[in-house]
Amino acid sequence: MYPNAKGSELLAVLATIDPASQAAGTATTDWISMAAFHDLLAIVQTGTLGTNATVDAKLQQAKDASGTGAKDVTGKSITQIVKATGENKQVLVNFSPADFDLSNDYGFVRLAVTVAVAASQISAQLLGVNPLYAPADVANSSDVIQVL
Repeated sequence: MYPNAKGSELLAVLATIDPASQAAGTATTDWISMAAFHDLLAIVQTGTLGTNATVDAKLQQAKDASGTGAKDVTGKSITQIVKATGENKQVLVNFSPADFDLSNDYGFVRLAVTVAVAASQISAQLLGVNPLYAPADVANSSDVIQVL
């Protein structure tokens, strides 16, 4: 615990799926190495969902930044979000290195969000939490333009 640390020193925005009206299909973040953080937090957000639309999201793992051997991370898929109850909602997914297939050299992760049936407003972030070497904000994506 770091009582004098700023929030931005303890977490970093590593990758995003920027807010958009996502057509039916899958949007993914870049592959992110877990080498610099003890944990990750994925945040999936919905806005207005299209008629009968559904939203699914999952964490996937790979052996390198190009996605070699990509496969789903067991137990890290959200419960499907549906139009009737899922507009303007958020889902948090915690992830740690123990969730990887470490015995087979997996060390990279990405977030995949799938919209089905109709275009829907979504966004998502993959945050690095509890850096091995503080401050975390040095690992922020280049899309982060201000830290106050």
